[in-house]
Amino acid sequence: MLKKIIYAFFVVLGVVLGYQFGPMMFAFMDSVLNLGGVSYPEYIGAALGALVFALLLASRFIDYVIGLIKWFEDFLSNTPLTEIVMGVIGMLAGLLVAYLIHPAVIGLPVVGPIVPIFLSIILGYIGYKVAISKREEIISILQFKGLKDRVINKKPENTGCKPKILDTSVIIDGRIADICNTGFVDGTIIIPSFVLHELQHIADSSDTLKRNRGRRGLDILKRIQKELLVKVEIWEGDFEDTAEVDTKLVKLAKLIDGKVVTNDFNLNKVSELQGVSVLNINDLANAVKPVVLPGEEMRAQVIKDGKEHGQGVAYLDDGTMIVIEGGSNYIGNEIDVIVTSVLQTSAGRMIFAKPKLLEKAL
Repeated sequence: MLKKIIYAFFVVLGVVLGYQFGPMMFAFMDSVLNLGGVSYPEYIGAALGALVFALLLASRFIDYVIGLIKWFEDFLSNTPLTEIVMGVIGMLAGLLVAYLIHPAVIGLPVVGPIVPIFLSIILGYIGYKVAISKREEIISILQFKGLKDRVINKKPENTGCKPKILDTSVIIDGRIADICNTGFVDGTIIIPSFVLHELQHIADSSDTLKRNRGRRGLDILKRIQKELLVKVEIWEGDFEDTAEVDTKLVKLAKLIDGKVVTNDFNLNKVSELQGVSVLNINDLANAVKPVVLPGEEMRAQVIKDGKEHGQGVAYLDDGTMIVIEGGSNYIGNEIDVIVTSVLQTSAGRMIFAKPKLLEKAL
């Protein structure tokens, strides 16, 4: 069918050109060959044009034209729609700039008529390439502007709040849902699409533990979206030049001036080095734990040996580890201990203590 359409196009083109230029060609031949001023009607030129284009040009070039159309069709089929749209917009922007420059260069001597053509080609190409290379940033800026407008219209009191971007680890952790439920997290919650893809990949893992973690993360997201009174948006963009999810999160935070919410120690450090604000769930959990000072007494049950010889390990109700010097002799027993020091880090808190009985003996 395509071949017939192209063949018909060549024939119609031959008819039009033969009809338009046939009399001129016959007049030229009459003057050269001295045919006596015989005139030929236009339809003879149209018939000759159709014959020439149908027999000579169509038969020679139709396969090349079909190949070019097929290549263009494959190119459009394999190119993302966003890339096509952004490329067209960028090209139109470049052509608009060329049109605005046209009056200034058309009057140049000699090259005046040629320069606008080259400007249109060059600026159109530059606009296309720039729009393609920056498409994620352009789309995300447009998306976030719309998101920001919707938040302003709905919740005027939150206009000064930076959006909070959730990473994969903090979603799987689950505590973010409870924190949102308390109302301590204000502003808009941003869930990037590449984080969703990573969660789905984990949920489809062949490893049972990973699969359960991924499914729990998806359940937590569903809870945040459906049950909690927070504004949640899915960011559909991506950074195709970057493979690491952590790096994408940092780029997104810079792009929309947001804060990364995580419990990943490494992402916490990378974000701080990049100048991105971080909300670490572990820091929050440590901040709300009861303060323990050296010299205070507490009761703990020793459950296992420590790493060093003679040490015993116990845990508080909130999961804080207590390392008890000389506590290996009391494994399985609940004893009174005296705090000697406290180690506080983003990864958690450790309490060092010694048995109160041992303190009295000394």
